[in-house]
Amino acid sequence: MSVQFGKVNLDGKPVDPKDLEQVRPVLAPYGPDGEGSICKNNVGLLYRAFHTTKESNLEHQPHISPSGAIIIWDGRLDNRDDLIRELADPFSSSSSDLAIVCAAYQYWSKDTFAKLIGDWAVSIWDPRSQELILAKDFLGTRQLHYTAAADQVTWCTILDPLVLCAGHAFGLEKEYIAGFLSSFPATHITPYVGINSVPASSFVCLSRGRQTITKYWDFDPDKRICYRKDGEYEEHFRSVFAQSIRRRLRSNSPVLAELSGGMDSSSIVCMADLIVRGSTESPRLDTVSYYNDSEPNWNERPFFMKVEEQRGRVGCHIDVASQSEAHVQFDPGRLAATPAEIRPNCRAARQFSALLTSQNNRVVLSGTGGDETMGGVPTPTPELADLLVKCRLRELASRLKAWALNKRKPWIHLLFETIGCFVPHSLVGVPIYHRPPVWLQSVFARNYRNALTPYRRRLTLFGALPSFQENMIALDILRRQIACRSLPEEPAYEIRYPYLDRDFLEFAYSIPREQLIRPGQRRSLMRRALRGIVPDAVINRKRKAFVAREPRVAISSDWATCVELSNVMVTEAMGIVSASRFREALQTARVGGELQIIHLTRTLAVESWLRTFHARTDLRLQPAKAVQHTRHVGNGVEFIGP
Repeated sequence: MSVQFGKVNLDGKPVDPKDLEQVRPVLAPYGPDGEGSICKNNVGLLYRAFHTTKESNLEHQPHISPSGAIIIWDGRLDNRDDLIRELADPFSSSSSDLAIVCAAYQYWSKDTFAKLIGDWAVSIWDPRSQELILAKDFLGTRQLHYTAAADQVTWCTILDPLVLCAGHAFGLEKEYIAGFLSSFPATHITPYVGINSVPASSFVCLSRGRQTITKYWDFDPDKRICYRKDGEYEEHFRSVFAQSIRRRLRSNSPVLAELSGGMDSSSIVCMADLIVRGSTESPRLDTVSYYNDSEPNWNERPFFMKVEEQRGRVGCHIDVASQSEAHVQFDPGRLAATPAEIRPNCRAARQFSALLTSQNNRVVLSGTGGDETMGGVPTPTPELADLLVKCRLRELASRLKAWALNKRKPWIHLLFETIGCFVPHSLVGVPIYHRPPVWLQSVFARNYRNALTPYRRRLTLFGALPSFQENMIALDILRRQIACRSLPEEPAYEIRYPYLDRDFLEFAYSIPREQLIRPGQRRSLMRRALRGIVPDAVINRKRKAFVAREPRVAISSDWATCVELSNVMVTEAMGIVSASRFREALQTARVGGELQIIHLTRTLAVESWLRTFHARTDLRLQPAKAVQHTRHVGNGVEFIGP
């Protein structure tokens, strides 16, 4: 995952080369494979390379196209062969992704972005039209932040240069804090008023006096895949799943896969083994597994060892027992740009870093998204809601009976739960696990209720099927989760998500819901399709228990620091937290009482982060956010003002 920084003066004034010199040491740890830069006239660009494919070694960036456009590309292009066939240029299998993308942009202009499948972010400066384009893939795996003034635009992969080199203090974006406290913030905002992020599946066009955001691609709610037999769905699943993993095994160094012993990570490793054994070009696949024998509800070792036994190779095992702390520790030597930028200095983190270095792993495969995509949560609501809106009442009655027997609940309760999904939250109330923490100040909780609940939308009776709407809600949460992750450094590595491949998701969103999950058969399609590939012990295991004991233990062991943080709170001075109610919540957690424990630890993280940030940058305590007036432009939004 390479990094980029750029500055454009839209009034034509030359960019000061010193601006790039300031940024160089900040970007260097993220891009150890060389640097490219341009500082000419009113544009200054800096690129630090981190090569993860053999083709990327051929790239020289920033790249100037035949038309004069300057392009910086950071990504992995998965549909290279398809694009090569469509383009008239004489490409070969060894051509770089950058060369293919540049040719595509020359040919299709802004329509190119919808054709690019993979994990990527791109910036394009056109000196003829004096227009800057910033774009990201459909999921938003790469970060691209920007700040736009009347006559200047600055953008970067990471937030640090935008904050440190701005020359002024920023106001705190409280909506970001609210989103972080509840789950994950919206993807288009950052903790700083005036610094935004390019939304997933969108491109931002910036020129003097004009800024537009356009969504270039989305899933088709009307797409349906219907087969006559279960076996046909299973065969299709194996095909798109293998394709997704094969794309993410494209690497110029050994790949490291997370192996937890659950269905998601085990399936990735087992399918990847089949691909590696059948290919002479696939890299070596290593695994890393975490365990905690002190957790009574977390017994993963028997399961990931079954996978290791099948593949005939033992991976790295990391013991994470008694290593967590209740509050977040930030490195005092660097700016933590967001409260999510945790740089843990525990034994497990050091072991993981040493593992990456010793094995030369630059790519890590993650099982994130498997639960949300493959029916890991055994709820019948989406299926029942589909039948309800389609008025298939006889089939609805049959499915209600089957699910009622499985759930051991009256069918009428399941029906009311299904109907409740269409009722406004103001009438049915917010579920307890989505309610704002009780220690938040009432004004803050009221003003940012949407972010605190968190951005939960009710289903609608018209338009896309309810199951598709639920898929989009889950995808939005995954996008926010990924956007909240900080970019790894020292050692740098790239995280790839096989369950969040665009083609794989299109398949999962187009098949009948009852293929994914059935009464008593969570992950039904996945288990059927991978039997004989994944060990039976993993295929047949019950759902993994949620680990909730460790954070409470950490609060007790780190009690003195927690109390110190809650005595005089920056978050209270900023109108976010009530310190007295927060201390009561800490005491409740210490004695094992019922509490929103994740919200509690997130509050400690925000408090710790604000103290560090406030000491370094003189953050304004009362943010003054400009009001923007908007109007729709096509399928995007044009921002005019403030």
